[in-house]
Amino acid sequence: MQVNSDTVGALAFDKENGLLPAIVQDNTTRVVLMQGYMNAEALERTMATGRVTFFSRSKQRLWTKGETSGNVLQLVRIDADCDRDSLLIQATPTGPVCHTGTDTCWAQANEGDFIDHLEATIQDRRDHPSESSYTTSLLRSGINKVAQKVGEEAVELVIEAKDDNKDLFLGEAADLLYHYLVLLAAKGYTLEEVREVLRQRHR
Repeated sequence: MQVNSDTVGALAFDKENGLLPAIVQDNTTRVVLMQGYMNAEALERTMATGRVTFFSRSKQRLWTKGETSGNVLQLVRIDADCDRDSLLIQATPTGPVCHTGTDTCWAQANEGDFIDHLEATIQDRRDHPSESSYTTSLLRSGINKVAQKVGEEAVELVIEAKDDNKDLFLGEAADLLYHYLVLLAAKGYTLEEVREVLRQRHR
């Protein structure tokens, strides 16, 4: 969990009767999930518990997202905007966010970038095995087999790179990327962790 060091101090709660709009974004897909309102107490509870908590204007009380449905929002990061009167909450949802059962309160699928969606699907096959899934069977075969597949696909891509068949080259590139994501899942790592390594190298 990360909290911008400036977020918790000098927020402009006085502008809107003690409330600030809080926009919630999926930390992985970057899809906007919902908007709520926070007072100082809701912000404090969110940081203390790691579960996103709002102030309900209709019920006039604090409410933690998912307290009824179980679909909580696990806090990852909080930032304030330049005017200090709005919050951006990055979180990991544990289920559909909207009370209607959709992923977001705008009825949009929480898929974001397709590669992130594919990674999430692979992780789901790891955590919730399906007997008919190739991904599940590959993961069950063990880390050595998964790593071997990555090596095989890499060699096949190199071979296709020497020719000029676009379809074959892109097909092998897709195979390599898929099996690489499976290897990350098998090792318990994520693509975001790889991205962070690249960000650090880029600086």
